[in-house]
Amino acid sequence: MTLRDDLALGSRIAAMRAGGLALALRGDPVARLMHRPWRHDPYPTYATVRTPRRVIRSRTGISAVATHALCEQVLRDRRFGVRLADGRAPFAPEEGPSLLEPIDLSLLGLDAPDHTRLRRLAQPTFAPRRLEQYREIAETVTADLLDRAAARGRFDLVRDLAAPLPITVIARLLAIPDVDAGRFAAWGRALGGALDGVRSVAHAHELARTTAEARALFESLVSRRRVDPGEDVVSQLVGALDDGRMTIDELVSLAQLLLVAGFETTTNLVGNAVRAMQSTPGQWEALVADPGLAPGAVEETLRFDPPVQLTARIAHEDLELDGVPLRRDSGLLVLLAAAGRDPEAHPDPDRFDIAREQTTPHLAFSGGAHYCLGAALARLEGEVALRMLAERLPGLRAAGRAVPKTATVLRGPRRFPVAA
Repeated sequence: MTLRDDLALGSRIAAMRAGGLALALRGDPVARLMHRPWRHDPYPTYATVRTPRRVIRSRTGISAVATHALCEQVLRDRRFGVRLADGRAPFAPEEGPSLLEPIDLSLLGLDAPDHTRLRRLAQPTFAPRRLEQYREIAETVTADLLDRAAARGRFDLVRDLAAPLPITVIARLLAIPDVDAGRFAAWGRALGGALDGVRSVAHAHELARTTAEARALFESLVSRRRVDPGEDVVSQLVGALDDGRMTIDELVSLAQLLLVAGFETTTNLVGNAVRAMQSTPGQWEALVADPGLAPGAVEETLRFDPPVQLTARIAHEDLELDGVPLRRDSGLLVLLAAAGRDPEAHPDPDRFDIAREQTTPHLAFSGGAHYCLGAALARLEGEVALRMLAERLPGLRAAGRAVPKTATVLRGPRRFPVAA
């Protein structure tokens, strides 16, 4: 981008932020979810929007739903999609940053039939046979990371466990040689942060560098796998590339999605789970006494404080939702985390209990056609991390305040000092 482009983008971002903050200060709930201090703890805002109205109108131009019933209904309703009714992206690039689609992340930004085609091509990656292989990798990696952490006594849960675990698994899944965990983590943070929209001119440049580096890496991998295929995901997809079922842009975008979704989901899941257990009397002790509760701890965290807080949908026709009219191509936020605290679906929802019987499925992995393809892998990695933490470091305790990420869509600690 030229200096003129930078100045124009900076002006647009500043205007958007100022307008959004003004709405937040006047009490607009959707605007508050996108600004400090409200987004650091969005749950009071979720509670206010769940009760008076079922479809929340916002002066931002985007409506929202927060009850479990309505969130689930929208996710499964084929009258909604993630693109405009004519197939275009919700906001063209020249119109500035967008919460709905700031960056191309393959399946997240496509509707049928392209979404269906690419999802079908990626599905074998998460077959049960492969998941068992990933479990072995996750256990080996977690054991190594915890050995190093225990030797230090004090460590950062995010930097030393929650981030490198999924990065290593993804690298094995994609068969990426000579993995630089720090660089991958930076890529994941940059791309994941873009789900909130471009924050600044510097962020825009960071995204441009990240996507260029990621594209170069994945194009290089494609070239290698064409000559020397293996059992990895890229090797599987090269065949679809060669016979025309997928383009190189689609393959690169899919690989980026695996990086961002796989990294951020598990990292935030582990961080949020340990933070909740450490701050709720008796919960960490319960896991230590019975590490077999780890799957329950994962599911309760996904309900109580999910890694992905919300998703967005676009109305593909003029319609009525719970008595409220929505126009074609209007945006709607589906507040997944608010649904997890809905008392009509989850009794005593603000109580964190890893032994809770999950009578109503949570929506942490979305639903309908866009249900998270890697949900089983995220659950597996979270369960392995929490179980082995409880087994190997039973005396784990917080050693300082967890520093949250500055984000709306993705929620989790950026730093979390702990002691073994």
